[in-house]
Amino acid sequence: MSTALQHRLIDGRAFAAELLDAVRAEVADLRSRGREVGIATVLVGDDYAASVYQRRIDRHAREAGVLSRPVAMPADATFGEVVGKIAELYVDPAITGILVLRPLPAHLDDARVSARLPTLKDVEAQHPENAGLLALGMPRFVPSTPAAAFHMLDRYMVSIGRDPRTAYDGLDLVLVGRSNNVGKPAAILGLQRNATVISAHKHTYDAGRLAAHTARADILIVAAGVPGLIGADHVRPGAIVVDIGINPVTGPDGTTKLVGDVDTDAVLPQVRAVSPVPGGVGPITDAWVLRNTVVAARALATAGR
Repeated sequence: MSTALQHRLIDGRAFAAELLDAVRAEVADLRSRGREVGIATVLVGDDYAASVYQRRIDRHAREAGVLSRPVAMPADATFGEVVGKIAELYVDPAITGILVLRPLPAHLDDARVSARLPTLKDVEAQHPENAGLLALGMPRFVPSTPAAAFHMLDRYMVSIGRDPRTAYDGLDLVLVGRSNNVGKPAAILGLQRNATVISAHKHTYDAGRLAAHTARADILIVAAGVPGLIGADHVRPGAIVVDIGINPVTGPDGTTKLVGDVDTDAVLPQVRAVSPVPGGVGPITDAWVLRNTVVAARALATAGR
């Protein structure tokens, strides 16, 4: 890869390091006031990408001085067992943030589980109250992955001399994927930045119209969960592409690696910038969920809990 093309890769690691430094300072301040900061990650089953994410959060939390409690539950855990574990974590004063990792096994209703999260510890804003506050522009928490994507975009805008407060005004921002924890919140964040937001999804693809929408994007954010979905024919020259996909792919030698939803090598010659997988949005996401855990700790302290 030429040096010119390498410069088009947005490296999220430096942005993540800055956020983690801020988290570390906040944790030290809270602890000096007698307040603990802790995150519990609940993994139901053995989804590969979710288990990798859990391990990453655990590692970064410990590095930042945040108490980490990874919780593993069997794939056949009942709804009652899962919400029972959430209730147990809710009353634990050392835990200020609870993250239920997705995807959940098919027999568990995601919405029902989210509705049982305590709102002040729901660091991914999946409870209906927190999701509603985000939609109204009054977020208690901004979900970590879409927050990370826009943090990266904001910082990139600064690097090219654009003011993030106005850089998105009127731009076509196309999202691929409409999940409750990534696609829908990302659409809200795009609208709050005055972009013209288009949400594409599986039915767009099935109708044969995905490329028609993505190829008009000034900014393309992809969170579809399909390896290599976006190729050169899906992007317009000069677009900024953010790849949120995390897909485990097993190679001929039996080793598993994580790849994105964007064929980075294919799109790189024609885009202005693209975030790689790994090393793009992922590290910032890890840092942001810990940032939200600190926000939760301060909110709990204010509430006297």
